[in-house]
Amino acid sequence: MSGAQIFIREDLKINDTQIEVLAGILNLCALVGSLTAGKTSDVIGRRYTIALSAVIFLVGSVLMGYGPNYTVLMVGRCIAGVGVGFALMIAPVYSAEISSASHRGFLTSLPELCISLGILLGYVSNYCFGKLTLKLGWRLMLGIAAFPSLILAFGITRMPESPRWLVMQGRLEEAKKIMVLVSNTEEEAEERFRDILTAAEIDEIEIKAVGGAVKKNHGKSVWRELVIKPRPAVRLILIAAVGIHFFEHATGIEAVVLYSPRIFKKAGVVSKDKLLLATVGVGLTKAFFIIIATFLLDKVGRRKLLLTSTGGMVFALTSLAVSLMMVQRFGQLAWALSLSIVSTYAFVAFFSIGLGPITWVYSSEIFPLRLRAQGASIGVAVNRIMNATVSMSFLSMTKAITTGGVFFVFAGIAVAAWWFFFFMLPETKGLPLEEMEKLFGGGGPRGDCEGLEIQTKRVNN
Repeated sequence: MSGAQIFIREDLKINDTQIEVLAGILNLCALVGSLTAGKTSDVIGRRYTIALSAVIFLVGSVLMGYGPNYTVLMVGRCIAGVGVGFALMIAPVYSAEISSASHRGFLTSLPELCISLGILLGYVSNYCFGKLTLKLGWRLMLGIAAFPSLILAFGITRMPESPRWLVMQGRLEEAKKIMVLVSNTEEEAEERFRDILTAAEIDEIEIKAVGGAVKKNHGKSVWRELVIKPRPAVRLILIAAVGIHFFEHATGIEAVVLYSPRIFKKAGVVSKDKLLLATVGVGLTKAFFIIIATFLLDKVGRRKLLLTSTGGMVFALTSLAVSLMMVQRFGQLAWALSLSIVSTYAFVAFFSIGLGPITWVYSSEIFPLRLRAQGASIGVAVNRIMNATVSMSFLSMTKAITTGGVFFVFAGIAVAAWWFFFFMLPETKGLPLEEMEKLFGGGGPRGDCEGLEIQTKRVNN
């Protein structure tokens, strides 16, 4: 949509407000998808929920590629948004649930890495298809997304179901077999399996005695336990998940990803080709630094990367705001143009090496098993609300307080984010999923005292 909007505006004769709505409506519809996906994945499983998201997105992509008018384009964008909401919620949860603790950061960050590669491919396709005729070019930019949707829909059927979901369904033998497949050794598989049973409050001997049936009361009181009357540890987990998702987009990444051509135009880049080429640089930067992050998450840890990333974002956003203010006040300045481009790339780099991937890794691993799907869906819902808020208000805000002024606001929010992460997010590196609640001071099999001890050690690290 970043590059397509340039041509859509010209072809369909629409204004900035309609562009804002078109860009942001996907995220509002993703909100619906993410809230629905939690319950859906608990009913039909993680794997088939991913397949469903791909089918929904396929339909949306076809409609957007057809797009004879603004109304059909909006309908396609809305349908695609529901698919996006499903995928954003379930992909990190699925990855976390099949991963061992030693590699979970790497594997759970892969969805964010692939999103970045998708954004890069989108920028490249914008540049290539932008050379075609006006009516054909932007439709191919949007419609081509149908092909990866097909690949995902068929490919996920060859993957194993989440063993943690199978345990919750009472399918213990299937869960055991899959756990062996996704563990490094049989001993590790057995240990992980027993941790899951303990976390799910399931007695294996009792299950065998009754022929493998589980009393499926899991999920009926999930929302009560998660939102209405949460235990202190669950409340802290929820605050941490909602907070990190809020700040991921409140700090302005969507404004840069979606409106980078306009930002570069404000800085002094005029040619359409050069604008689209500059956005390819944004995509390359994002993908490159997320690749680096995937290898650092399980070595350096979530907390150190997150604080370093957010601190760098503060300086990059401030620098970008200053350079854009200078251009607005004094006209085309070569140094200001260079500084704005470097600052944009630096902001994307700092975001991608920490806050971008860690948001999804952290929020998908900290919830207890029985609350994980719905807890993750709340985080994604907040994520989509903030994404929509930024994407649907950015152009209006630039008119009200200038583009530089908007980035000063983002810099201020990034400062608040750093302090929130410092006080509210303990380290989770190497900790089994079943012990996350103890990290936030919860009880569990070994008691509250150990939970507080673990939390203190992790925060100090």
